[in-house]
Amino acid sequence: MRRRVVILAYPGIEPLDVVGPAEAFASAARFGTGAYRVEVVGVDREPIVAPCGGYAIAPVATTADCSGRIDTLMVAGGLGVQRTVEAIADASLIGWIKDAANRSRRVTSVCSGAFLLAAAGVLDGRRATTHWAACSALAANFPAVEVDPKPIFVRDGNVWTSAGVTAGIDLALALVEDDLGPEVAREIARWLVVFLQRPGGQAQFSSHLAGLPASRGPLRELQAWMADNLHEDLRVDALAARAAMSPRNFARAFQREIGLTPAAYVETLRVEAARQRLEVGSEPVDVLATRIGFGTPETMRRAFARRLGVSPGEYRARFKQAPTSSLTRSRRRVGADSTGPSRSAS
Repeated sequence: MRRRVVILAYPGIEPLDVVGPAEAFASAARFGTGAYRVEVVGVDREPIVAPCGGYAIAPVATTADCSGRIDTLMVAGGLGVQRTVEAIADASLIGWIKDAANRSRRVTSVCSGAFLLAAAGVLDGRRATTHWAACSALAANFPAVEVDPKPIFVRDGNVWTSAGVTAGIDLALALVEDDLGPEVAREIARWLVVFLQRPGGQAQFSSHLAGLPASRGPLRELQAWMADNLHEDLRVDALAARAAMSPRNFARAFQREIGLTPAAYVETLRVEAARQRLEVGSEPVDVLATRIGFGTPETMRRAFARRLGVSPGEYRARFKQAPTSSLTRSRRRVGADSTGPSRSAS
């Protein structure tokens, strides 16, 4: 029997908080599981216009129509919640969330949707997270909630909360894995071309976003060289010599333009390179640590713990791509079908 997923939308939502998780759940049908039936529910049937004004989300039902048992209740986030001017002040909406939560197997929120769950009392005494920019406000307004600003998503019993925007996809993949296993979740992630489900404990700031391209040409060229030569000596003195600068001036200029110290940037590059090899290769961790430039497996382990919240071994066990799974073969058959994969969530 298909699991009923109800996503609550309302004026002021961030559209990706709705569409991203909905696509993750709907994608399960592409692999023959047909496991979910997604319903986007609004306070009324009026299309909810996106902040940019160029498109709108049309709910399939209203909260008044949405009765009965729910498998997964998901409350989206957005500006209307962060500013606490409309959604939280809507007593009927908060009352509906409280009632819907009581008839749901699990309750979830994306981004600042956590504010609505908190207002409904769902998060009282629980650990939760939200968008990094709203964590302090959530803690200040709802002291009964234990707010953790670091993780991408948090599970406390049958209540799950996630960080902002794209973290809703990570949350949905975690929910799919909880229901259907890691193989299905990995296949959905590959289909959507997203990270193969970042661990919930991973920091909200991805390593992909950690550094910016330098504005000065010589530093940009050095960045490109570093990425291709991770096995080289990338200590400050060596990098400064390559940039024809004194170590002190180099370190200052690098951090000013890129936003990270040279050491932190090098670690980020090496973790990202190691992550990719762990997903597709079979090199022993100690060999990989040497080839990537970490030097020792322990240094690599500490870097992974800081950046990803897991050890290299745990990362490989969780994210290594299977050579050709039955789901992959199924996906290939679907791709060969001239009619294309079904996009229906029902």
